[in-house]
Amino acid sequence: MELDKEVESRVRFVLDPGSGVPTYLQLVQQVEQAMRLGVLRDGDRLPRIKDVVETLAINPNTVQKAYRELTTRGVVSTQQGVGTFVRGTLPVVDLAGQAALRRQLVAWVRAARAAGLDRGGISALVASVLHEEAGAVPAAQPPRPGRAGAA
Repeated sequence: MELDKEVESRVRFVLDPGSGVPTYLQLVQQVEQAMRLGVLRDGDRLPRIKDVVETLAINPNTVQKAYRELTTRGVVSTQQGVGTFVRGTLPVVDLAGQAALRRQLVAWVRAARAAGLDRGGISALVASVLHEEAGAVPAAQPPRPGRAGAA
């Protein structure tokens, strides 16, 4: 069985050791992001564990844990001796929609940086909005003038 190298080359894992996110979860998140962006589709093969280990210089158990997590989430399946393949889809925005949203996001990030936010501040603000939109946590409210120390 010949594998499509072009498909495998679509996924390039990148790790951020300062993110505070465990390595295996970074891999999981990157696969899911690639699916949401339409980079990975149903039937595409993920890179072999051996290749990920060599590229990122990480423990094979870490990659296995990520692939197991993806299997548990139902987005991939493993065929022993053949590989790990994307199964199903995640919500995808069409390319035109992605381009428009990306332009808006770039403008917003530039405005956030101009306002003094660094990467961590931007991430925290985005995370708070996502949590608020999901109804998980109420948004933090800035203190009202003249109310400091009031009970």
